[in-house]
Amino acid sequence: MSILTINKSKNAVNLVFTEDKMILFLEDGREVAVPLEWFSSLRNASNKELNNWRFMDEDLLVENLIN
Repeated sequence: MSILTINKSKNAVNLVFTEDKMILFLEDGREVAVPLEWFSSLRNASNKELNNWRFMDEDLLVENLIN
């Protein structure tokens, strides 16, 4: 008997911001949208600040957003 295991990636490859959401694009094709309201550091950020992002190993963990 075989067991099918699906390994889903938890690595983000891109992200964009809308007026009220952060949308993460994962390497396995999934997209995760979360309200900016959840993050005090993003809640009141300007468009210029939101568009000046970079991936880091800290702060927002993708795994915590999708579990």
